Amino acid sequence: MIFDNAMLHFKQRTDHMAEIANPVIKQVYETQGQMYENILIPITDGRKVYNISCNLKEAYETECKSVVKQFQKIILLHSIDEGWKENLRDLDELKHSVQNASYEQKDPLLIFKLESAKIFDSMVDKIYNDATSVLMRAQIPVAPNEENGPAAPELREAEPERPAPRQQYTETKVDIDEAREAAQRDAASHDTREVQRTPIVNEGPKIGRNDPCPCGSGKKYKNCHGKNL
Repeated sequence: MIFDNAMLHFKQRTDHMAEIANPVIKQVYETQGQMYENILIPITDGRKVYNISCNLKEAYETECKSVVKQFQKIILLHSIDEGWKENLRDLDELKHSVQNASYEQKDPLLIFKLESAKIFDSMVDKIYNDATSVLMRAQIPVAPNEENGPAAPELREAEPERPAPRQQYTETKVDIDEAREAAQRDAASHDTREVQRTPIVNEGPKIGRNDPCPCGSGKKYKNCHGKNL
């Protein structure tokens, strides 16, 4: 029941958007159709304004239904792009924090698998929520006109479509085995346990204090090299 009501409300909003844009699209196409191929239509969710590029002829022939469909497509792609970039940042932070797991005698690989799955599920939920939030609040902004009612939305000619620049992601492969071995080596190098040392014993022949010094000086050992012993 709630879902049906939400879908009914969404359809009413999209139909209303098409009704507002259609008279303006029709006027522009019939009077200046030979001048413009693509135009920009502003659509807002109350926070941001999205300039939606659409084909003027197609919008005219579909009575602006193509405009609504293009808006939905752009919002979904934008939400996916933002969510994926945030997901990559979270995974990078997880990669650094999971290396400390071996100090707590935990398996870094298992922790990374569990936490990365949670991060992915969180990303999907955020994409759904963000896209739905924008689509359910979307409307074409119009300025009120006291004499003639709401003024038409401002339409602008769209620039020739250019290939969108690819997002330069730096993908870092996480080698958990390598991280675990590095952490273990680091822990071993900081071992604070007491190390038992074996005293060095001089096993040479014992020299008496009154014996001649082995250095050949002719002096007694106690007056020569054994003086300070």
